[in-house]
Amino acid sequence: MSQPESAATHRNFIGGKWIESVSGETYRTVNPARPSQVVGEFQASVPQDAENAIIAAAAAAPGWGRMPAPQRGSLLYKALNIIERRADELARAITIEEGKPIADSTGEVKRAMNILEYAAGEGRRLFGYTTPSELPDTAAYTFKRPLGVVSIITPWNFPVAIPVWKIAPALICGNAIVFKPASGAPLAATIIAEMFEEAGLPTGVFNLITGPGGSIGNTLVDDPRVNAISFTGSTEIGTRIYARGAEALKKVQAELGGKNAAIVMNDADLDKAVPGIVQGAFGSTGQRCTATSRAIVEKDVFGEFMDRLIEQTKALTIGDGIDPSNDIAPLSSKSQFDTVREYIGVGTEEGAKLVFGGHVLEGPEWEGGYYVEPTIFTDVPLNSRIAQEEIFGPVLTVFEADGVEDAVRISNSVQFGLSSSIYTRDLVLAHEYINTVETGMVHVNAPTLGGEVHLPFGGLKASGVGQREQGTEGFDFYTETITAYIDYSAGNRERSRFI
Repeated sequence: MSQPESAATHRNFIGGKWIESVSGETYRTVNPARPSQVVGEFQASVPQDAENAIIAAAAAAPGWGRMPAPQRGSLLYKALNIIERRADELARAITIEEGKPIADSTGEVKRAMNILEYAAGEGRRLFGYTTPSELPDTAAYTFKRPLGVVSIITPWNFPVAIPVWKIAPALICGNAIVFKPASGAPLAATIIAEMFEEAGLPTGVFNLITGPGGSIGNTLVDDPRVNAISFTGSTEIGTRIYARGAEALKKVQAELGGKNAAIVMNDADLDKAVPGIVQGAFGSTGQRCTATSRAIVEKDVFGEFMDRLIEQTKALTIGDGIDPSNDIAPLSSKSQFDTVREYIGVGTEEGAKLVFGGHVLEGPEWEGGYYVEPTIFTDVPLNSRIAQEEIFGPVLTVFEADGVEDAVRISNSVQFGLSSSIYTRDLVLAHEYINTVETGMVHVNAPTLGGEVHLPFGGLKASGVGQREQGTEGFDFYTETITAYIDYSAGNRERSRFI
């Protein structure tokens, strides 16, 4: 099979130059819909590449930080225009390297554009505040100062939106960055780097290195020239990064796992609830941190809910994400494919009832792609692995609840706390849920998915640690707040302070 146009050798971007890794080694990525199709060759970077990128960023950071924020914003607006021009190309890159349906990829690119637009505007809103001093003839105010060099480490499931929602606020706040994308999704990252290069960022402000995180991650976290780390990925790796960063007195932002639940009460509008849960569970093949992996249904409506859920799940079409008629695409990689298959087997072994799907899709029409049917379990033991662990695939576990307190109890019974939702017409029940559910984002009569760029994104418990992403909190992470006192009195006089 012929290779796609993007099947070329791509380089790292360090200090304003596209260069090969000092290792001289590359690795391949393939299309998960048809693994015989090579997407591209990418640099297998080593610690020296990471150090070189950090050196370039450290040299560029002072000048970039001194540039007035509105001028930095103008460059981000240029990047926005470029991403708009290349939106179709970028969406296609997402689909052929990560697998998600092209409609989802297009939506992801649009999300990245929204983020860039919002962040660019913050160049005129990086506010501090003034306040009266307790002393005469004294001005007191705060302002934000950039951190310097920031390491940005991102996952494969949103290879455009997640990098941009870290990169854009980091840049507008005046930081230079070293961007390390997931090794399984480097093509979109390479296009992002091209766009910021074309936008005219000064040399060294934006640096890209590709390759396995295990070989270069320690350098990106431990190098003393790195002042902050923004990471999205597994809870296991994120907690290690957070601990190491804290030991070195660095700022760390870690967005981690999820096991999100949608609660359906007896009075719910099932015409809204069932499609929302199907979308939340199986959209993007379940490979997003805000995916609906659990449905908790009040007992009086359980039977009808299940009938509708299975009917609507059966109607989903499965195939290559590049075909816009397909609802479900392959899993992103052989590794993720094997993981999901293992969890489906574990679910049946632990006593859960497999009521729909669970099969691998094989045959000439699937071209060896990593396809697993949407899968639904009921009668799931609450302490089972499929009830407690993040699967990151098209697997939904359904629980029966006896009232809102029981439903919230089940929702809170996991270590994660990223997102959740409830479907009800009862405003009292909705607020009881909002006030007691242990998640950082809550939705009423809407899926567990996503969020808006001007509102904070993040979770509780094992779903995240450090300052939130997006919204004003996202800009707070990438800056230090400095408090200034100016004595403008004429001559000497006695002054006193309590501290």
